[in-house]
Amino acid sequence: MSESGHSQPGMYGQGRRRRRRRGDRDVGPPGQNLSGPSRDREYQPRERRDGSEDPPGPLIQKTPIILAKPPGERAKPSQNAPVSGAPVLDKPIMLMKARDDAGKPGTPPEAAAQSSGPGSSKMEREGQRPTQPVYQIQNRGMGASASSSAVDPMVGQSKLLPPEKMKHSIKLVDDQMNWCDSAMEYLRDQTDMLVVGVIGLQGTGKSTIMSLLSANTSEEDQRSYVFRAQTQEIKERGGNQSTGIDFFITQERVIFLDTQPMLSPSILDHLINNDRKLPPEYNLPHTYVEMQSLQIAAFLFTVCHVVIVVQDWFTDLNLYRFLQTAEMLKPSTPSASHDSTGSSGSDDGAEYYPHIVFLQNKARRDDFCPRNLKNMHMVVDKLMAHSHLKYKGTLSMLDCNIFPGLGQDYLTPEVNMFLLPAQENDGEDNLTKAGSGTYPLFSLLPGYRGHPSFSTMVSKLRSQILAMPRCQLSHTILTEKNWFHYAARIWDGVKKSSALSEYSRLLC
Repeated sequence: MSESGHSQPGMYGQGRRRRRRRGDRDVGPPGQNLSGPSRDREYQPRERRDGSEDPPGPLIQKTPIILAKPPGERAKPSQNAPVSGAPVLDKPIMLMKARDDAGKPGTPPEAAAQSSGPGSSKMEREGQRPTQPVYQIQNRGMGASASSSAVDPMVGQSKLLPPEKMKHSIKLVDDQMNWCDSAMEYLRDQTDMLVVGVIGLQGTGKSTIMSLLSANTSEEDQRSYVFRAQTQEIKERGGNQSTGIDFFITQERVIFLDTQPMLSPSILDHLINNDRKLPPEYNLPHTYVEMQSLQIAAFLFTVCHVVIVVQDWFTDLNLYRFLQTAEMLKPSTPSASHDSTGSSGSDDGAEYYPHIVFLQNKARRDDFCPRNLKNMHMVVDKLMAHSHLKYKGTLSMLDCNIFPGLGQDYLTPEVNMFLLPAQENDGEDNLTKAGSGTYPLFSLLPGYRGHPSFSTMVSKLRSQILAMPRCQLSHTILTEKNWFHYAARIWDGVKKSSALSEYSRLLC
């Protein structure tokens, strides 16, 4: 029997006795056996299978099978193994699932390494693990919390995808004045946004202007606009196209809100002819239509950075009274960081007021006369003198090079007013040909219009609107999703406002 307990052939035969006698006669230096290195390996004690350490002694060359699987490293964690100490299974495909289940904080790495057993060293010999680089990239720079939670690579890739592009508008408030949640899927968790709303009377071109400012051009067919405009049939029967509030957001993160017409006679006619039941707090249909319009206007004054007031003629005094009433009924929205100086020069404290732009749509050639333009600015300034809405100082037609001969001080009370000419057809850009035989050269030149083309004016208006200051809407900085929830609370508060109820009782 050898020292390791195994029987060896030839130990008690003649060959064994002869080798012992030869070894007794020729004694070499200590540590050297003249019978060859193979005999040395037979006399060395075998490695123990329980994984215990070798006894101290001289370092002797080991066979390749012992080098490939050293017993001293069986209980030690691998260098490439994760610190979380998750048990690695035999199948590499199960590595990600095993990391989700293990790697709990507070587990010492020594205990986790012992629980892994000999499977870890076996995995190292099989080759690279395909999911290991994904975890190293996702957890880089995250500290101790990176090892406690596994990051799905698909989640990280989805955050890098561009936002989904909208192809048409969706409902934010339906025709029954109920809030809709369908716009939430298009919003992101980022704060760099601009909210633009529009109000105006029926047939002034609100939906067309919002489509041109957001995603369409004047050369496209109006049936493909993101906000549906009035068709010829609806115009002939005096109806309205938009109902409630429509929502659209661009790739530049600009939110456009198109609304139903204010004080609409077609909505009133629909209520009367269809015998729709009115809410109990409203006795008359025209009172209900006016209160709907005030709710929408007060809502836009609270959640928008810019509100465009569209008119197709200058001017209706009832519209300015309506704006002042909506301003009075606007919910209180304290804001801590916006510029509290109102457009009229007074201090409004922490109250928020949006920028108002008066847009004269379908303007005639005489409206672009500098003298008439100055008179319009003076009238609007007198009508809005006591308003806290920011109606001047943020938009100027003189900065657009529309009137190159006028100085910057020509419009002294310059308000936020912009003029858009009537949208011309394809053949209206050229002057009708002169009489036969007279000045054939001048008949080929474009006709005098007194203003730039419609597409040029829309482009200048878009650049002015997008450059508007983006004041803080609430006491905290809002992301797009936070703005959606904030707007939902404002709409619910406007519908239940006691001030609107008192005003409706006064109207009755």
